Amino acid sequence: MEKKSQTSTSAPSVFIVDDDRALTAMIADYLRLHGFSAESEGSGERAVTRILATRPDLVVLDVMLPGKDGFAVCRELRGAYPGPILMLTGRGAEVDEVVGLESGADDYLPKPVRPRVLLARLRALLRRTSTPPQPDGTPLRVGELTVDSTRRTAWLRGKELDLTSGELDVLLLLMAHAGQVVSRQLMYQRLRGVEQDDIDRSVDLRVSRLRHKLREASGEADAIKTVRGVGYLYTVS
Repeated sequence: MEKKSQTSTSAPSVFIVDDDRALTAMIADYLRLHGFSAESEGSGERAVTRILATRPDLVVLDVMLPGKDGFAVCRELRGAYPGPILMLTGRGAEVDEVVGLESGADDYLPKPVRPRVLLARLRALLRRTSTPPQPDGTPLRVGELTVDSTRRTAWLRGKELDLTSGELDVLLLLMAHAGQVVSRQLMYQRLRGVEQDDIDRSVDLRVSRLRHKLREASGEADAIKTVRGVGYLYTVS
């Protein structure tokens, strides 16, 4: 399914999934004041149907939901919803952050939520998923791998890859520097808008998932190499 296109006059849309009504109302009002449109849902079961029907630009998804939890919602959305998903986790709950990213989330924030921080993260996700096309309008190609930054799709040997928004961002960055080592510090700055944090494994998890998907699609050795203590290298065959 294609993600709905944004125009210069349309407000970016956010769908908030959280059963805390007071928090949800506060977040939605704050985002509306800063140029977003916002809808919300407190049920994980209903959220999936509504998100796929409305196709918001971004999803804010709480881990702790009655019935179907945030991890299950995220896994169900992936493959059908291409937009960014930001998960809200318990403070200090590193396992929630890891499981969330492995479920296909693009970013996470610990609760209690600070609205200004959430706004900054959502804007960063929008910038990342609105990657400008190549200067001449052609997709980026390295070997047998092609990425269309306008349509946000990737192809390997003529087969479309099932990548999350975060994985596609990693791939675009590494392919743009093919044959060169990209430092973890640069990756965190470009992909998350924050300085490198040795505790934060979000970028490493995205690389790991991307590497696995490329290996499955090609049946060959990993094209993404780890340069210990520095970062990652996309090899040019």
